[in-house]
Amino acid sequence: MLEALGLRSQTQTVYLLMLDHPEWGPEQLAAHLGLSEADIRAALDDLADKHLLRPDRLEQGQLRPVSPEVGLSALLARSELELAARQRQIEATRTAVATLASRYSGKGAYAPELVHQLVGLDAVRNRLEELAECARHECLSFLPGGAQLPDTIEAGKPLNHQALERGVILRTIYQESFRNDPGTLQYVRWLTSMGAETRTVPSLPMLMIIVDAEVALVPLDPGNGRRGALELRSQGAVAAMRVLFQQFWSVATPWDERPAADSRGLSSRDREILLLLADGHTDESISRKLGLSLRTIRRLVSELMKRLNARSRFEAGILAARNGWL
Repeated sequence: MLEALGLRSQTQTVYLLMLDHPEWGPEQLAAHLGLSEADIRAALDDLADKHLLRPDRLEQGQLRPVSPEVGLSALLARSELELAARQRQIEATRTAVATLASRYSGKGAYAPELVHQLVGLDAVRNRLEELAECARHECLSFLPGGAQLPDTIEAGKPLNHQALERGVILRTIYQESFRNDPGTLQYVRWLTSMGAETRTVPSLPMLMIIVDAEVALVPLDPGNGRRGALELRSQGAVAAMRVLFQQFWSVATPWDERPAADSRGLSSRDREILLLLADGHTDESISRKLGLSLRTIRRLVSELMKRLNARSRFEAGILAARNGWL
């Protein structure tokens, strides 16, 4: 229930019991929960570190639980600040990636050595096969857009299988909308059963593949992957993209878990929709970015507006910000 605030299950149990019985000491807590005193004291140390315990003013050496209204609200505020800081880091990294890609996509002195342009979908697929066959350590991927094409899935299966058997780490981030496609869902289930790691987020900035922290592929045109890709070998550009991947990975949800709602009942998808609304995106634009049908987006937007008691999309953005939803 409170794992998002950094509280382990056992620590939560001890805290809740102390709220009901603030006069109990470690021995009584241990006896009631069937735990060792060492376990209880470890939980108490954890609670103290998170400022959820305070010394009793009347009984020296006795600790009392801090009320949830004060203690948990402070933890929640701290978590929200950390999340906001992480989001700012992601935005800064995205800007750095765009700057590096722009700098090395021309015909400067370093372009022939660090950048290679792959024209057309066939050229990209052939190069991906080559990279998959020679990968030694890891392959990190952003796969936006939800459903994967059946021929793409079939072509990738043997390559991914061989890479996993060689001990290559495969980590992929999909958009949450992939769950709506049975074929992609079945493929991800098979892939993870082979040892790959897969997580999801509501939206991704673009298609991106990084192999062995040495080479990265990004689309020439993020809006049209069929035009081709840029193969980047600049150490700075690849490192920046790897940081971007790690930032998304740290907040993504394992594919076989439903994204948890926050204390306000908002899912990560809800927050993404509110952010896009606040930025002035239309329902059609949000539909494309999240890989969901226009009908689904209109329903979700309508539900969020009702929860906010907003009469317009503009008012919804203002109320969401005022209520701390953004």
